[in-house]
Amino acid sequence: MAPFSDPDHASADALPAAPDSGEAIDTRTGPGVLQRDAQASAARPRVRVQRRPVHGVLLLDKPLGWSSNDALQKAKWLLRAEKAGHTGTLDPLATGLLPLCFGAATKFSQVSLDADKAYRATLVLGARSTTGDREGEITPGATPAFDARRLLEVLAGLQGRISQLPPMHSALKKDGKALYEYARAGIEVERTPREVTIHGIDIVSWQDAELVIDVRCSKGTYVRTLAADIGDQLGCGAYLGALKRTGVGALRVDQAIPLDALEAMDEAARDALLLAPDSLLGEWPALCLPAADAGRFLSGNRRRVTHPDADALRVYGPSPTGGGRGDVAFLGSGHVRAGELIADRLLAPAEVASTCRLASGPTKRPEVATPD
Repeated sequence: MAPFSDPDHASADALPAAPDSGEAIDTRTGPGVLQRDAQASAARPRVRVQRRPVHGVLLLDKPLGWSSNDALQKAKWLLRAEKAGHTGTLDPLATGLLPLCFGAATKFSQVSLDADKAYRATLVLGARSTTGDREGEITPGATPAFDARRLLEVLAGLQGRISQLPPMHSALKKDGKALYEYARAGIEVERTPREVTIHGIDIVSWQDAELVIDVRCSKGTYVRTLAADIGDQLGCGAYLGALKRTGVGALRVDQAIPLDALEAMDEAARDALLLAPDSLLGEWPALCLPAADAGRFLSGNRRRVTHPDADALRVYGPSPTGGGRGDVAFLGSGHVRAGELIADRLLAPAEVASTCRLASGPTKRPEVATPD
């Protein structure tokens, strides 16, 4: 499947979330790719679609060779959605979980940007790359000559809070330009190391010069830098041969739909895949308001609740449709200070009615709060 260019709609209104500069491999598009995309776009017949309001989250399994924005635009076109955005850039060389937000769900995309990530990374041992991945100039390193004990020691030493120097081939910006733009021009600029957290590294397989690991990390982590550090500490060098994002917060890639499968569906089947916006907030505590307070909360009014102070809450009220996910509807997010519930992000009443019918809400009714 070739990368997509929506002939009916430019990407300016797509509202993709700001790239998560730590999303492992970052966007680099060569002239050949641009030329092929331009030729494919010119040959493709123009098809206009009637846009419609769509609200919810689509978990996409991004294919190899597609930019995150190309995948977003394709899904947006297939759903005929008016407004859409993704929740963190994956390079064309990376595959895996790409949560796409439509309509009301875009209000909560920052939560996924800030969430911990999980990746499956394939490392090529015994060589180094100028870009940290297979797209760079590859130079031979030493023949891998370490045992399992040494490998485990190295991986353990790279877990926890560590410092990483952002690679030149990354989307991180300096003076308004992405670092990869300087790198393409042969210019290396000074970069500031940044602290990230590696929550865990598990060995999936290790055979000869190929090491496959699962990485759980904070946002801002460069997995290709981690791969190079592993190779350096093992004394043989390493680069990233493949990368698949397997998790974003509580969301997992096994819940995601491949892009070609999405294209093969009819519109009703695509709509049925949409998750409620609160699926992005699944790890937050939940609070349910009675009907009177729910209406006032949706108007932005503070409500008195019997709940301890909390920085972030999913807030619910009685379902206006009388069904869907039990008898509650997601209203938005808020926080509690000194017994007052204060709204942060709110859905419009029409958005509440639309999204309360979507799947993947809480498995049980949130605790009902009572006004003082």
